[in-house]
Amino acid sequence: MLQETTEKEVFQRLDANTVQGKEALLFHTPFCGTCRLAERMLEIAEEAGPTIPATKLNINFAPKLRDAWQISSVPCLVVLENGVPVLKEYAMGSVVDLYQWLRKE
Repeated sequence: MLQETTEKEVFQRLDANTVQGKEALLFHTPFCGTCRLAERMLEIAEEAGPTIPATKLNINFAPKLRDAWQISSVPCLVVLENGVPVLKEYAMGSVVDLYQWLRKE
């Protein structure tokens, strides 16, 4: 199960420069069926092999990140490298696609 984070926690880590390497953040809403499917697909991708850390964030409680990173809909998977968004994906095509985006290199 993906760990839930808050906008405040994300900003604290970004401000403290403790975000090193890659990590992923799934923007979701609790009643979105597609979001639940994307979360389950992420969990399967994580079980398939070594992946970068992934957490989820309720977009309803993350207006600053939503605006700063221009998140236009959910689900949205944002891959960060050293705290900077390098990939935004809205279409979770398959577990294989997710694994490719999340695999450790």
